[in-house]
Amino acid sequence: MTDSPVNILFKQLINFDKSIPQPVYIQVAQQIINAIQRGYLSKGTILPGTRVLSQLLKIHRNTAVAIYEELASQDWVEIIPNKGTFVLEPALKTAKIKATSQKINQAYNAAKITGFPFQKSFHLASTIQLTRAQYTINDGKPDLRLHPVHEFSRWYSAAMKRKTLIKKWNRSNESLYSLFETQLCNHLNATRGFHITPNNLISTRSTEMSLYIVSQLLIKQNDIVLVGNLSNYAANMIFQQVGASIKTIPVDKNGLDVDYIRKHFIKNSIRCIYICAHRDYPTTVKLSAERRLALLQLAKEYGFAIIEDDYDYDFQFEGSAMLPMASSDANGMVIYLGKLGQSLFPSFQTGFVIAPENLISEAKNYLQLLDEQGDLIQQQMLSELINEGEIYRLIKKNIVIYKQRRDCLCALLTQYFSEIAKWEIPSGGLAIWLEFQHQISLVKLAEEAEKQDLFIPKTILYQDKNTCAIRFGFGHLEKEEMETIIIKLKDAFNKLPLS
Repeated sequence: MTDSPVNILFKQLINFDKSIPQPVYIQVAQQIINAIQRGYLSKGTILPGTRVLSQLLKIHRNTAVAIYEELASQDWVEIIPNKGTFVLEPALKTAKIKATSQKINQAYNAAKITGFPFQKSFHLASTIQLTRAQYTINDGKPDLRLHPVHEFSRWYSAAMKRKTLIKKWNRSNESLYSLFETQLCNHLNATRGFHITPNNLISTRSTEMSLYIVSQLLIKQNDIVLVGNLSNYAANMIFQQVGASIKTIPVDKNGLDVDYIRKHFIKNSIRCIYICAHRDYPTTVKLSAERRLALLQLAKEYGFAIIEDDYDYDFQFEGSAMLPMASSDANGMVIYLGKLGQSLFPSFQTGFVIAPENLISEAKNYLQLLDEQGDLIQQQMLSELINEGEIYRLIKKNIVIYKQRRDCLCALLTQYFSEIAKWEIPSGGLAIWLEFQHQISLVKLAEEAEKQDLFIPKTILYQDKNTCAIRFGFGHLEKEEMETIIIKLKDAFNKLPLS
């Protein structure tokens, strides 16, 4: 077979990967479209027949037929029976781009580096780890399998059909507060002891987004930010990115050591303190009532803000959840971060910030830049779920399940780790603070676990000269999965030398 110029071009240009999900005919069609756009295949060019194309690319002839049908459906080629397939020039074509200094196939590869300088972040390191392990431990996330899929399909569809939705989407400006903001205020006032109005609240996509906006408004370069001596890695990364100078404060069985702040810092030297008062992250320790009052008084005296991250308020198993510090803040010292819908699928969850009106007003200006539209369908649906009591019902239903899982994990730890580690049974939350009694290499433990088909992310490992612990999330695990993971973790531990 004598190769025509088009055949030679196809050999040079087209390659595909059968291992990826995208069908081969789509991969090839896209590359032919790219060639037409760049001017390598001009109008009227006859393309190889399907038999020839299948031989050139070593594909089934049906795949070759599918390639040309795909091109024809997008008006890139015209298939004339008994004559062939001819390149068209669509009316709305993109400008032709020729790679004059590159080989023809290199023009289709995206550049790996920029041709210009830009400001790199020295503070943000990716925490993403890839794994093929079947089992995993996380830091205490809910189980997405408990999300009521069928009910939400119905609720979401109903929200989409609301006639008021289009009106909201097309609004140029809205002077009144939305139904969602009003309903969210009502829910938080009823469940967390607040006395707020929509003037005190903004809704965001996530707690991390909330903290990012607050940090942009609050923190300048080299401002001192206090955190617990272990603290939340995601929060620390946000503070570092805005240029904060992070100082750590000891945490004991009563939570953050407030007296340490008074002894080691002077008035007006601290910008803010980040705290998870309800359950410390990662240790799960609760800040005592006495220290809460002392911290509020110290904040007023020293002139610093308190950022209170109440990341798992809804998951309380025994007794009543302690009300947020922000609910008793009369001096405007506390910025409260929370999340609504943790029993729901992530796309239906929303973060929120509660703070004095003047800060919320500025935060809304910042949010306007980041997320002007928001998610009106999500807000419409959450409004109705709050109003109808479904949010509360889902929380109570899932708490029963999570409490059973906590008890199951503690029983398994007693069976397999009673002589190896220690832990406290938390009154709430979806994680246990598992402290090893001997210093071991947690990195090596994770490596051995990976060999056992168990993934332990580096973000839940806490190790220094005084600490050797894992924040063991159990919310996403059913009983059988939990038992398998504990056995695998014990096997991995047994392969490590003790120091």
